[in-house]
Parts: sequence; structure tokens; C-alpha cells
Amino acid sequence: MTGAIVFAFALAGLAWTLVLGDLLRRQRPALHWYVTGYPATTCRVLFTWRKVAMLNDLAVSRRPARGLLGDLMVKGDPLRPVAPRISFPRATCLGLSVTVRLHAGQTPATYMKAADALVHAWKVHAVRVTSPERGLVLLTATASDPLERPGLATAPASLLSALIGALESGGAWVMDLRLVPHWLIAGATRSGKSTLLARLITQLAPQPVALVGIDCKGGMELGLFAGRLSALTTCRREAVAVLSALVVDMQDRMRLCRSAGVRSIWELPEKLRPVPVVVIVDELAELYLSDGRRDSRAEAEQCSTLLLRLAQLGAALGMHLVVAGQRVGSDLGPGVTALRAQLGGRICHRVNDPGTAEMTLGDLNKDAVTVAQSITAEERGVAVCTGPDGGWSRARSHLTTTEEAVTAARRYSALTPDMPAVTRALTALEGDTK
Repeated sequence: MTGAIVFAFALAGLAWTLVLGDLLRRQRPALHWYVTGYPATTCRVLFTWRKVAMLNDLAVSRRPARGLLGDLMVKGDPLRPVAPRISFPRATCLGLSVTVRLHAGQTPATYMKAADALVHAWKVHAVRVTSPERGLVLLTATASDPLERPGLATAPASLLSALIGALESGGAWVMDLRLVPHWLIAGATRSGKSTLLARLITQLAPQPVALVGIDCKGGMELGLFAGRLSALTTCRREAVAVLSALVVDMQDRMRLCRSAGVRSIWELPEKLRPVPVVVIVDELAELYLSDGRRDSRAEAEQCSTLLLRLAQLGAALGMHLVVAGQRVGSDLGPGVTALRAQLGGRICHRVNDPGTAEMTLGDLNKDAVTVAQSITAEERGVAVCTGPDGGWSRARSHLTTTEEAVTAARRYSALTPDMPAVTRALTALEGDTK
């Protein structure tokens, strides 16, 4: 009888442990990884390294020690394969990293080919190979797919900083406009581009910034957030008027900084500092394509010139661009290439043509282009993004529904700054139309 009771308590304890473990894994994945996953994966890394290295041509055969015969090898004396030396696995948020010291003559390309073998041997989700310095390779293993639940990522709030989602490393995906002032976002229909813009507006809505929307698709996308936008344009003619007013405002900010003897508005006293402005352009092609008529071509050229001026001069003056489009290519006009060069931040979702991926990421990293082209239609919200250090990473934006974004825009509508010059430009345009 006593044995049955003990057995029942043991089963109950095991069940309770499994329930707690599953709850911990779902609610606190990082803690669950440190407690259970990291020790087991570390053992697999250390015990399988030599075998994996030999099977994947990472080991180098060492010649036996010289004897009386000099370089002549004695028949039957086997060569000894030597695996590269590795560091002790260092735990990360949702994985681990291992530093490998290359043998003479080895390159990181060999380790990139062996990445899949390492994934299976270590029983992890993915292994990424990078080379931080000459002679070293850094193997970064991710235990589980952090992009499945990007909403778990957290980051401290700061001005002009938006928590977009999660990186493949498990860290927070943050769009910091103070650090990288201008961004280019590319993505096909239903790739997650609009969701990312909604997330960005939701994050910026409670901050003391002016949001200007340019949506030449009749305002179907950005019109949902009109309550928090200082201005919204729904056609190219309105876009020209608003961009022209912003360029004039930019020149006023230049004069203010010059008279104060500073090089940016962030060096001004807070009382004199103009409100930061974030211009969000949805569908860049609508600004650049024309129907062949003279006035249409003139408007497209004006938009190209005005956007380029904002991108070139706006960073120090608190004026930022976030430009999105399904198709980004030189066929839109020569101004697109010049504008792209000024947009340091790049985000590429699934695209329909390799040219857009090349245009978005090609001048930064060729590997990033290949990874962006491998994103499938089922991976909505997944993108390849650049980091402030010049590198790149796979990431996924937090799912922000239309209702959540509209609610945030309404909640913080009272914080919408007035922009008199922009309002006058739109009012004058309406008067001319009538």
C-alpha cells in the first residue's frame, strides 16, 4: 500500500513538473532554455564536434612525427585527423555561440556548407556562420525559432525608437530613427509590409513626434491612422504640396541651428527644439511612375527631387523618411537609385522579383539577397533587415491588427502636433482645385 502511494505521488510530481516546464517554455522561453536546454545542447556540442568535423571535411590530417627517414612515411602508419579547436559554448538568449579557430588554409565557406550537419548533430533550429576576425569563425546556434512568437521581444522605450518585432537571434528588432534616420521597406502584397507600417505607427503614436502619411493609393492604408497623422496625402499632387512645405520647414530649421551655433536640432535647448517629423510613404512607385503627360512627369520629378532633399539633409534636422514599396527598381527612374543610397536602413520581405531584393540589399550584402529570396509566402512578416553595425539578420514583425493600430491612433490623437505650413499647403491646394 505504501509503495502504491509513493508511486502515485511520483507520477503526480512528474506530471506537475511537465506542466510547469511547458508553462515555463511558453511564457519564459529564455529562462527555460538556460535551465534545461543549454546544458544538454552544450554536451552535444562538445561530444559530437570531433566526429562532425571529420565527416564534413573540417578536420585536417596531421602527418606523423619525423623519424630517421625524414619526410618518408612508413606504410601502415595512419594520418591523424585533427579537428579545429573550439571554445566552450557560451549561452545566448535562446541559443549558444561557439568560436572556432581555423586551420591554416581553411575559409569560413567550408563551415557554411557544414551548417546543416551542425543543426542535426546539435539538435537546434539553425546555425549561422560568421567570421568576426581573420582566422576565427563564430557558430551561432538558435535552439528554437524565435520568429514564431515575435511579440515576446522587449526593449526599452526611447524617442523615435520603435519595437518592431524579434530577430532570429531572439533579441528585439528595434527601428531606431535617431541611430538610422531613413529606412527603405520592400515587400510584395501580403508579405507583411503593411503590418510592419502599422506596428511602426502604433509605436510612434504615444511619442512627441509628427507623423506625415503619403499614401497615393487613395489613402486606403494610412488613412486608417488619420487621427494621429499631422497630414495625409492621397494623391501625388497633394504629396508635392506637402513635401514642398516640409522642405521649407527644413530650411527654417537650418536657419535656427545656424543662429544657435549648433549642427543639429538635438543640440538645441528643449524649448527651442522643433518637433521631430517622420514621413511615411506607402507605395513609392505611385510617386515615381507617370502616365506620359507633361504635368504627370513634372509631378514625378518634383516628388523625386523633394524626397531626395529630405533624405540628404533631414537627419540632423529631425526629419526622417520611411519609404515602402512592392517594387523598387531603376525602372522607376534615376531618382530611385539616388534615394536608395540615402536610406541606410533596409528591410526586405518576400518579393516577386530578384531585382527588388537586389535593389534593397545588394549594395550591402549579397548573402542577405539570397536569404531574402528564400522567404516563402507562408512566412508573412518575416524579413531580412540591416543592423546599425552594417550586418543583417532575419526578423519578424509583431502582428499588429488593424483594430489595434486604429485604436492606438485614436487614443493618442490629442498628441498630434500642428504643422501650420503643411496645413496651409493642403488648404491652398484645395482652394485651387475648387
